[in-house]
Amino acid sequence: MGVEERADVLVVGAGPTGLTAALCLRKLGVSVVVLDGKLGPTRESRALAVQARTMEVYDQLGLSAEALAEAWPADAVVPGYENRPFGPVMLRPLGELLSPYPALYVLEQSKNERMMANSLAASGHKVRWGHELLSLELIEDGSHPVRATARTGVGETVTIHARYCVGADGASSRVRAVAGIPFDGVTNPHTFYVADAVGVTGLVKGRVNVRMAAADFLLGFPMGGGGRSRLLGVVPGDRAGLRRETVEAEVRERLLRVFSVRYAAADWFSTYRVHHRIAARFREGPVFVAGDAAHVHSPVGAQGMNTGIQDAHNLACKLADVLAGRAADSYLDRYEAERRPVAVRLVATTDRLFGVVTSQRRIPRVLRRRLVPVVASLAVRFLPRLSGASRIFEYLSQIRIHYPMTPVSVDARGGRSAVVGRRLPWTGQNHTCLRSMRWQVHSYGAATADVAGRLAAELGIELQTFPSSGGSRLRSERLYLVRPDGFVAADALAADALTTFEAALQLV
Repeated sequence: MGVEERADVLVVGAGPTGLTAALCLRKLGVSVVVLDGKLGPTRESRALAVQARTMEVYDQLGLSAEALAEAWPADAVVPGYENRPFGPVMLRPLGELLSPYPALYVLEQSKNERMMANSLAASGHKVRWGHELLSLELIEDGSHPVRATARTGVGETVTIHARYCVGADGASSRVRAVAGIPFDGVTNPHTFYVADAVGVTGLVKGRVNVRMAAADFLLGFPMGGGGRSRLLGVVPGDRAGLRRETVEAEVRERLLRVFSVRYAAADWFSTYRVHHRIAARFREGPVFVAGDAAHVHSPVGAQGMNTGIQDAHNLACKLADVLAGRAADSYLDRYEAERRPVAVRLVATTDRLFGVVTSQRRIPRVLRRRLVPVVASLAVRFLPRLSGASRIFEYLSQIRIHYPMTPVSVDARGGRSAVVGRRLPWTGQNHTCLRSMRWQVHSYGAATADVAGRLAAELGIELQTFPSSGGSRLRSERLYLVRPDGFVAADALAADALTTFEAALQLV
């Protein structure tokens, strides 16, 4: 007879998405069980880049210092055409006033997983590695409607009864299939390669290299010293069924011929097809999907792992509010309302961009040959000087994500607030307090501090006061209601704050 257990939340899958969900839930006092059929964290590097918004999530979880120590910061992008780089576009000047983490941090998925799994184990809640999911049922049980059975590595079975289930088990998600959630989309006709290469020459060291050609492209990410780089590109022609060594030899020849790039050896070389798919729903009763189980897309922009981590962060905070009795079960519907539009835009954007980059039709090839050198050269020269150039960093780093909020607050001029529904703008000192992952009232100036204190006491939530934020979008005459995930739920003039914040909290 197998073992039976109960938990508030069952997380299936211990990749970056599932581990983020588990860490957030544990920090918020929720009992959680994490199952994964693998014997341990991923060994291959796989996903590579950590964006600024993910580093902010790591800071809330106490992981940012370790991540920074392990990561290789890439603070510039070098566009180029064939074997000609056009100089760096510096990221740090675009982001240094927007986030404590104004770079792209190269930190392989395997290292992210080990870091998070170790942190979870240190809290006394280890991942159940080697637990293969055998069945998942939704039963008529008022308190624990999810019943999952898994088989351990020694052939024993364990049954988990949970109130909710998070499917973070990848693109071929069994959780999604059991929940009956369609996963529609398209597959790019090309085959792509990924190589973690050593002894790389022909790229600008320490920078993200983006090279285009009339019929080809190359992405190069730095992976530390010794000329280590992650290389991504198109495999020439149809090479289905060929040995890996044969395909790699052809890739190396093309890299040298088109881009003048060569490498000594590859620690990891693989080929794959790029899919652009999104789950029709992110929730089915007590079951949720996140990360690759909810959306898959191309690696352009280094967004995949980061989007999954932020799915989990968003969902875990909502689950904790519901399980603590601060919100009704219907509040969990906001997970799909907030995160699915992000995935839809991301899948559509990367699909279009990948189509432009990889199309072998005559007109796109001519345009790439003629326009890319001109556009790249102009970007290097003028982009940092353009008004609003920092928005590029905001989009790439995912700190500009906007969630629809109700009620919608208005600014002093009667227009829609530039703050509500967005991650709390960083002032240089106001993100440290977000480590508590609790609801907060924020005041930015002495004029509203007393009102904010009375308001926070009446609402029963934390108060955080700061000096005037100067050029920030946070205004001294307004108060802000900040969610545990760091997003602003509402703002209002001091005189209207109680009514506005009570209305916002009633929707939670």
